[in-house]
Amino acid sequence: MGKVESTIRSEILRLAKREVRGFFLPLKREMRATKLKLSAISKRFGLLDRLAREKMREDESKKLRLEASPEEVKASRFTPARIRKLRKKLGISQRELGILTGVTIGAVGLWEKGKFRPSMDKKSMLVALRKLRKREIRRILAGKAQEMEKKKPRARKVKVARGKGRQKRPIIARARRARRKR
Repeated sequence: MGKVESTIRSEILRLAKREVRGFFLPLKREMRATKLKLSAISKRFGLLDRLAREKMREDESKKLRLEASPEEVKASRFTPARIRKLRKKLGISQRELGILTGVTIGAVGLWEKGKFRPSMDKKSMLVALRKLRKREIRRILAGKAQEMEKKKPRARKVKVARGKGRQKRPIIARARRARRKR
């Protein structure tokens, strides 16, 4: 009796598996086809996303350039008061104006005092700054600050040696003296 029972049980299991396989096989095929389609779509999306990011970077780089046409530069008249007024209108400091135009704080100060005049390329930048709003200026400044952080070299830490009754002296100076004695 046990043998018949196990035979019937195995036959029922075999038939049940066959029925389940018959039911799920089309679903499995459909699932595989859907996964392939999704993979293709995600590849295309990745490509389009990369192209869109490149295009946006191009547009930003074109937009963020501080340039003006030569006719506008020649027609512009920058007096010290007008440079100061432009800076105040934009709500930026001399340092920030220097960063935007690529000059030092001292140069901006001398422009505003009337001791020096900006060169043609700097005038071009000032004319372009006239056309921008405060938000755009802040965005450009943020971008330039990031660029400067990337280029900025890291400062070396100097260790200080201490001894009994001695003054604090940098270890680097001690190393130099040791090299001189050789």
